[in-house]
Amino acid sequence: MPPAKKRTRTYDPAKTRTAVLAQLGAVRDAVRTLTPAQLALPTRLGEWTVRELVAHIGMAVTAVHRALDEPAPAWQDVAVVEWPFATAVNASAIADFTRHLVEQHPDLDAYLADVDRSLRELLDEHPGSRLLATSAGALPLDDYLVTRAVELVVHTDDLNAAVPGLDVPHDRQALAATTRLLADALAVKAPGGSTEVRIPPYAVVQCVEGPRHTRGTPPNVVETDPLTWIRLATGRLPWKDAIEAAEVSASGERADLAALLPLMS
Repeated sequence: MPPAKKRTRTYDPAKTRTAVLAQLGAVRDAVRTLTPAQLALPTRLGEWTVRELVAHIGMAVTAVHRALDEPAPAWQDVAVVEWPFATAVNASAIADFTRHLVEQHPDLDAYLADVDRSLRELLDEHPGSRLLATSAGALPLDDYLVTRAVELVVHTDDLNAAVPGLDVPHDRQALAATTRLLADALAVKAPGGSTEVRIPPYAVVQCVEGPRHTRGTPPNVVETDPLTWIRLATGRLPWKDAIEAAEVSASGERADLAALLPLMS
């Protein structure tokens, strides 16, 4: 018997597909403007340059292509909210693959154009219910595309951080999906109802074991903006630094999330 599915937030498939393509398009537009000197700049991702970061963004999207090339699993055995916890498993292999892509695709604009074209063709060809074998487990295509939105949003922020003056926009739906998935992942990692985490305008979750709040102002509240939350959840921004910079407000004895972050890397 297949395992029972876990209850999780649902995402509108049409909006997710549009968001992934829009965010990829925004990256493509920005990459066309980058000079060789800008492509050689370092990033906050270890030894990766901007060129390697851009190649990795394309690779994150073509993960859909590679998964569709494999046989479909018999049943879904994981919820999309569990995906963030599996992202560090193949870090070394991903780094090697990224360097290989840089060697194969010196023309990044042409590379991303091909990624965009082939993704659109695949999305037209395959139903959203088609199961894929992913690093986290078997997920439907529609759910896996939510994770691609997360990858695109996170790495768009990495790109903006690496290139002075660059301001690649975040698609609103992609940003919303990323914020919600990572907020829900926190609630999975630290189940409970003693702390309310607010990330307006996209997400509010209850988490952390302890007395459950029922009415009025919660005794433990954390609030921040979407990009700050994403940086915290992915290890780009330490909790202590965010508090000191007043990028997060946290009140109550159970409002310190430092030990729970990051959720993915």
